[in-house]
Amino acid sequence: MADKEYTYSDVSEHATKKDLFVVIHDKVYNASSFIDEHPGGEEVLLDVGGQDATEAFEDVGHSDEAREILDGLLVGKLKRKEGDPKPKTYESGGSTVTTSDSASMGIGVYAIILIGGVLAFGAYKYLQSQQESQ
Repeated sequence: MADKEYTYSDVSEHATKKDLFVVIHDKVYNASSFIDEHPGGEEVLLDVGGQDATEAFEDVGHSDEAREILDGLLVGKLKRKEGDPKPKTYESGGSTVTTSDSASMGIGVYAIILIGGVLAFGAYKYLQSQQESQ
């Protein structure tokens, strides 16, 4: 079934909640059975239903688990015709880099807070000892 080819015209006919196809990286997925479980809500899927959702999918930075779920929804591949919109190129794993940068930044913020706390405690103890010695 995943060997079936769909045109943009074919995909665009499947844009309702009960019959929803999306294109991601030139592969066609039937998201009808997943629409109620989608963590971002059904509106997100309905907004890209019947069209190329590659940009929206990659911009969110879906997890490996989400990509596995997507594999289970595969129904075919997109057959591009003259005049179809050109696909945008995406580097695989690009969202992982962003996630790693965010995690590193989060750790840095915690380190700064921890160091600031230690310095504040040290200053408090120092001032306390100064008052006791007077």
